[in-house]
Amino acid sequence: MTPAAHVSAAIEVLDELAKRRRPAADALKDWGLAHRFAGSKDRAAIASLVFDALRKRASAAYVMGAETPRAIMLGALREARGLDAESIAALCSGERHAPAPLADDERERLKTALLDAAPDHVRGDYPEWLASRFEAAFGARAAEEGAALAARAPVDLRVNILKCSREQALEKLAHLSPAPTPLSPIGLRIEAGQGRGPALAAETAYVKGLVEPQDEASQLAALLCAASPGEQVLDLCAGGGGKALALAAQMHNRGQIYAHDSDGRRLAPIHARLERAGARNIQVRAPRGPADVLADLEARSDLVLIDAPCTGVGAWRRHPDAKWRLAPGALDLRLKEQGELLAKAARFVKHGGRLAYVTCSVLREENEDRIAAFLAANPDFAPLSAAETVEKAGLPDLARFASPHGPGLRLTPATSGTDGFYVCVLARR
Repeated sequence: MTPAAHVSAAIEVLDELAKRRRPAADALKDWGLAHRFAGSKDRAAIASLVFDALRKRASAAYVMGAETPRAIMLGALREARGLDAESIAALCSGERHAPAPLADDERERLKTALLDAAPDHVRGDYPEWLASRFEAAFGARAAEEGAALAARAPVDLRVNILKCSREQALEKLAHLSPAPTPLSPIGLRIEAGQGRGPALAAETAYVKGLVEPQDEASQLAALLCAASPGEQVLDLCAGGGGKALALAAQMHNRGQIYAHDSDGRRLAPIHARLERAGARNIQVRAPRGPADVLADLEARSDLVLIDAPCTGVGAWRRHPDAKWRLAPGALDLRLKEQGELLAKAARFVKHGGRLAYVTCSVLREENEDRIAAFLAANPDFAPLSAAETVEKAGLPDLARFASPHGPGLRLTPATSGTDGFYVCVLARR
């Protein structure tokens, strides 16, 4: 397939997404099944174009003055790929599966349209219904923060210190040109290109459990819990076990981590990951119908971690289609779940213990507001200041990410070069 044919195919996929509210990965898979002549490199190129268009959907549509799949793709070629009008016109010859030639108004817009007067949600490429929420979180920097969330994310890896050092991992993966992460002392970063990322599943270092894919902010969230060897830890929303594995390494396999999730299906991948990582101090507590599988942990935990279900706004760099599928009702549901989880978690924290609340969201409603509501209902808990939190974790440089809206720390692509995360640690008096 030619580059022009890739653009045509991407427009087809965007058209399918406009008609049906579904994940982009599913639409791309269906396109590939229906066009088996397309090789793996072709499919990767088409996927890259589709995701770039989704990252820049609002600004691309504004530039072109239309929200059709074709307009969004043409605008994204300029906004995401940096192509000029003549280069885009060369891709749109109408020949051999290329898009139809540019109309006069399309060419003119690609040459002259500016974003200077566009509203923040357009310049930041996020849904208009979130505009007031971004303004509440970021003020005058809302568009800048949104634009950073629309950029491509690097591939971050957490070094499994149960099996090797960061220096050893750097050596094992030297052919991928990794670099140490700027903030996490146990992370590696492989910068993103325009194509497909490295096939980590085929890397010996991954197969042997020396590294795990994990964004730097997620690594820092686990480190800020300051789990110590010998502690009793409950990971209440363990999912696939990413943070439980990170805590096990911090604790050097000493003490006990109980990994639980209300949905047993989300826990399923954890068993293979435990074996690969060599984590021996994690006990999986899967749900069993109406049975209270955590009853014996009441008021016994030194640390309870809530990696809360959230809107995932902070992870838009990795899932750009998710921001356009997110609806206000989903936010309302997440707020309810978060409040319930905080109330549930308090039951397991012993006196003098800690509760760590983590989201991959940048919205105040899911972060500082949830903590404020919890503290109002639970006067026996008090937040650690950002300075205290980073000091206990041995990461004093992170104090600069203290939230301006309440207790806790905020990490964002624009400020820390990571996914958007919120971390707040509370102590039970």
